Amino acid sequence: MTRSGVDLGVLSILPLRASALDSPEAIQEWLNSAGPAERSRQVGAMSKAQIARFVALLDATTGPELLGSIDVDLAARVIRSADLAQAGAFLGAMDSDESAEILRKLGEAKRTAVLAQVDPATAETLRNLLRYAPNSVAAHMLPELFTIDGALSAAAAEDAVREQANQMRGKIRAGGYIYVTDVDRQLIGVVGFRDLVLAEPDQPVHELIDDHPVSVRSSHDAENAAQLLVDHDLTALPVVDERGKLLGVLTADAAADILEREATEDAERQGGSAPLEVPYLRASPIRLWRKRIVWLLVLFVAEAYTGTVLRAFEDELEAVVALAFFIPLLIGTGGNTGTQITTTLVRAMATGQMRFRDLPRALLKEMSTGALVAVTMAAAAVVRAWTLGVGAQVTITVSVTVAAIVMWSALVATVLPPLLKKVRVDPAVVSAPMIATIVDGTGLLIYFLIAHLTLPQLAGL
Repeated sequence: MTRSGVDLGVLSILPLRASALDSPEAIQEWLNSAGPAERSRQVGAMSKAQIARFVALLDATTGPELLGSIDVDLAARVIRSADLAQAGAFLGAMDSDESAEILRKLGEAKRTAVLAQVDPATAETLRNLLRYAPNSVAAHMLPELFTIDGALSAAAAEDAVREQANQMRGKIRAGGYIYVTDVDRQLIGVVGFRDLVLAEPDQPVHELIDDHPVSVRSSHDAENAAQLLVDHDLTALPVVDERGKLLGVLTADAAADILEREATEDAERQGGSAPLEVPYLRASPIRLWRKRIVWLLVLFVAEAYTGTVLRAFEDELEAVVALAFFIPLLIGTGGNTGTQITTTLVRAMATGQMRFRDLPRALLKEMSTGALVAVTMAAAAVVRAWTLGVGAQVTITVSVTVAAIVMWSALVATVLPPLLKKVRVDPAVVSAPMIATIVDGTGLLIYFLIAHLTLPQLAGL
């Protein structure tokens, strides 16, 4: 039992509600028991008054630990409920990249007030991070890192690293690397901790370094930088300015968060919705409406041309009523084919498996696959037409149209994502509903054009 009267022994089995805890000790026990997802779920379920009571019990240890483990949007809610001195102490004790992420979620007035409570050196570091565009790698970098002069001996370099660690109060998590710079902080190379420790004490550092380190400019896209870190199997990626001056590093943890967030946003866009930017269960109906309605209206307007196509060919439908039986099947097949391809390509592009220069190979691959799919689906269409007893001529029309629509859908779905990426538009906007909408109307045009070529009843129409 704690002073709060809460039996903490059950925490290892079933985490208690955070809102029920009423002592700093109980909160520490709760943090020891609940994982990041459980912490976010419980704190996110609190009312504003409950969060205020909970935050008042946080201390210099539990406050930063909580903020560093929950999602950024929720961490910002916690900071808003804290008094300014408390908020400043929490953010000042956290890693700079995490603190900057939280500060971006605050309004300008609140952000300025909180920064005034942080020690001047840390506050200046955070202000520098906040100056970068949110989607740039510099906005997510960790400025605290170890730097040494290449002319030092291994023993002297170790002493320099220890001194920097003491000055920065353990904030450095440079991923096992020490960065070698000149007097102007230009990046010269990288040396691993292990290499430095195992070196002879009098061995010069410049003999240990990798003098061709992978690095990125500060304005580089954060997602691309995170993927670069993964591709080169690094634990940290140096970030430099236009002159090669070392500014900080993108850590593996930050890269994982960026890629996870981007994957979530891509998945939401693929479903025909704008990214929620908050966990689903904390999204209000108004937010969900706002994120979905724009796309739905765009798709509604785009889909309207399908009706226009049908109206333009109403004479053909009256002449051969059986043509109408297959409209849902045809447009559904085209949409489904395109959705499969765009989902695969968008993910391949997001993970760096495919770039614009690979478009010819992808097009050849998908058109070849499309041909196989087209033959299979055409055979299935023959069977379906036969079961409806529509006659040989309509059966031929439908089967040929299915094959043509599959090939057309494969072409559109393969070309669009890389083209959008090339013009700096997120290819994830080519959502499943969007592809279906594009293929619906064009598929109907293909259908009726083929019908004119194969059905004598439509001659002259």
